[in-house]
Order: sequence, then structure tokens, then C-alpha cells
Amino acid sequence: MIKINIFRVSELLLGLIFLCAGLNGYIVLFGFNPLFPTSPKAMEFLGKGYLLALEKTPEIVCGILLIIRRFVPLALTILAPIIINILAFHIFVDNTLLPLAVLLFLLESVLIWRYRKSFLGLLATDKNS
Repeated sequence: MIKINIFRVSELLLGLIFLCAGLNGYIVLFGFNPLFPTSPKAMEFLGKGYLLALEKTPEIVCGILLIIRRFVPLALTILAPIIINILAFHIFVDNTLLPLAVLLFLLESVLIWRYRKSFLGLLATDKNS
């Protein structure tokens, strides 16, 4: 019987989504049509300059890290503000891809729960102050 590990599936799915989205952004950055449709409002927000590269580079790197299971807590930490921004953008500006944004949020939440012990240091108070 095949046992499905929900955490590994979440890592792979989140990693593939961000790897593909990041590569798609670089395709746009170099002047080609995107492989996956992107909302016009999102492209207007990101533009075709440094902000697009600034967001898509960590998406590619973190996507790869999640797929190969290296530095997963670091990847989740880097992706957290990106996912919150994606979710807020699709709630308040353009809700066409809101289900995908919610999926990203849920996958991130599942993985943060899985690696919660790795984040305990971030929540510790400094005893020297």
C-alpha cells in the first residue's frame, strides 16, 4: 500500500508552484510571452524591471530548496512575506487567482506547522536585554 506523506506533497507542490512562477517571471523579464497566464493587474504591479526580478529570484531559489528538501525552514521564512503579499493582492486588488493564493497560504501553513520546532528560536526572548 502506498502511504502518502502530506508534508512531502506540500513541499513538492509549493516548490513546483514557486519554481514555475519564478521561471515564468524571468520569461516575461526577458521580453517573451509568459508560459502561464499572469493577471494584467499583477504585471502592472510588478512591472518588468527590478521588482519583478527581486520577487522572482527568491521564488526560484526557494522552489528548488523545497523540492530538494534542503534548508526548508529558511525557504519557508523567505516565502512567508511573499505569500502574504500574494494573498493580500488577490483579496484586495485582483481576485481572479484568489483560490491559488489561498492554496499557497494553506501549503505554507502546513509546512510551518511541520517545521515548527525550527522556528522556536525566532520566538525566544533575548535574556541579555
